[in-house]
Amino acid sequence: WGKLEYSACLTKFLSHGWCQLGCDCRGELKFTICSRAMFTALPPQVPSTTELLDLSHNLISTIPEHALSHNRKLRVLLLQHNNISLVEDGCFSQLEFLQKLDLSWNRIRSLSEGFSIGLTFLRELQLAYNLLTSLDSRSFRHLDGLQRLNLTGNFIHMIRMRSFASMSSLRQLHLAGNQLTDLKSGIFSMLRSLEVLNLERNYISETDVGVFKPLTSMTLLNLGNNQMSTVYFKTFLSIHTYSTHILMEGNPWNCDCDLQRVFRKLRSIQRLFLDDYTNLTCRQPAVLEGYRLMEVDAELCIAETVTVLIITVTVVITVLAAMLMGERKRKKKKKSKSKSMLL
Repeated sequence: WGKLEYSACLTKFLSHGWCQLGCDCRGELKFTICSRAMFTALPPQVPSTTELLDLSHNLISTIPEHALSHNRKLRVLLLQHNNISLVEDGCFSQLEFLQKLDLSWNRIRSLSEGFSIGLTFLRELQLAYNLLTSLDSRSFRHLDGLQRLNLTGNFIHMIRMRSFASMSSLRQLHLAGNQLTDLKSGIFSMLRSLEVLNLERNYISETDVGVFKPLTSMTLLNLGNNQMSTVYFKTFLSIHTYSTHILMEGNPWNCDCDLQRVFRKLRSIQRLFLDDYTNLTCRQPAVLEGYRLMEVDAELCIAETVTVLIITVTVVITVLAAMLMGERKRKKKKKSKSKSMLL
């Protein structure tokens, strides 16, 4: 062998020696699979050539600062299904090529201000099924290139203003299965590239009129299975997109004339598609509970129309009676005046 062949072989041998017991290092050490290895901490020896590191289904509880600093070639880091509760500031700061980070199914309660340092080129961040309760823009401020953010199944009840302001490239935002009760204007500001917004299975009952206005690229809005009893026409009229599909099934609708008018107008807007309108069911009034809105929408304004007609007829009769009485008084007065002149 020549010196080059020997050197390459030695490097490969030493690299294989670095592969931690319980891991499987493949593809010229580009793929390091350590899933279900019962690790309680990050392995100290991972081949520096690794581009995909799978540490899922272990017992890891902490990601220390600079723990992965020698794995700068990482593109995919999988840490789902661990016991991670603490992610120290700067722990990802050296992973300049990282494109996917999966931290779902852990015990993370909050994200520090330095959580996103070094993740400028991250494309996908999975934080589903953790214990997060609120979001802060300082935790996400370095995620300029993020395209998909999954926060499904947390306990998020508050989104601070401009929490997603740095994510101008974000295309999918999943907030399903949280504890949001309302949507304030400004929480989705700067998300002009967002295409999918999933808010199903929350407790949303109110939405500010302009909350969806910044979402000029949105193609799918899922508001299903919340606590919405009514909607406001202007809330959805403010969505200025070429085509947006809206899902609202599973809400406790109060089927009255106002709701019927709103949905009638929404369905007339060509750029908005109410895909599950035929499945919307009434919760109130009690007499209509369980009925589909489309089955009763033609009747919702009948009572109001009858009331208006009754009022109108009553007013007309009153006016006519007043005019008739006035005419009678005028004639009677004229007749009395004529008699007095004859006398």
